[in-house]
Amino acid sequence: MSDLPIDLPPATGSLLAAAFDREGKISRCLETLGPIADRDVVVIGGGTAEIARLAEAGVRATNVKTMPGDDSQALPDGGADAIVTSWAGFRGVEPAALAEADRILRPGGKLLVVHDYGRDDVSRLRGDRPEYGAWSRRNGPFLANGFRMRVLHCFWTFDTIEVARSFLAEAFGPEGEAVGAGLKRPRLTWNVAVYHRAKDGAMEPPTGAPAASEVPGAISAEGRARP
Repeated sequence: MSDLPIDLPPATGSLLAAAFDREGKISRCLETLGPIADRDVVVIGGGTAEIARLAEAGVRATNVKTMPGDDSQALPDGGADAIVTSWAGFRGVEPAALAEADRILRPGGKLLVVHDYGRDDVSRLRGDRPEYGAWSRRNGPFLANGFRMRVLHCFWTFDTIEVARSFLAEAFGPEGEAVGAGLKRPRLTWNVAVYHRAKDGAMEPPTGAPAASEVPGAISAEGRARP
């Protein structure tokens, strides 16, 4: 389930749920790239809290466990305005999953995939992961399959530095303690990539002024093109 970007026990999970992206940048980006409010949206691997947040935004959400899967294959052709998955689905891009998404989407529909991007405080806690490098390269699974990418500079924001340090130590052990010791403010930098693709890889219409870190090829956090 994708209520959170990291699987955690309930006690620490509730602290992270209250801390991550308090500014609402991810929700606003999904609306800009979709839109998704007042639309029919298929959610892949959505958690209870995620589905509730979408419903509050006016999204008519249908949750499926996987794509492709028995529940997604039961959906009608061309019945969705958008497909959204946050950390749960499209961990890489399988041809069968992309074909299923194109079948389900209406003409002009959008596939919106949220993953961590790295190059931030949070990535120091989690070690080497494909989303921190390989996935955002020009020859990676997303950009090589017709996706564009928008990088959001988000935060995990806690009420106090003491709460942040306690959470980090409990959730991540020695690595968390080391990161917590270096905090000057009660927040961690957290970069998030939103990979977006129109049905069948069609060229997307403009969505207003692009973010500085949205590009057809991958751009590093410092603004340099990655190979």
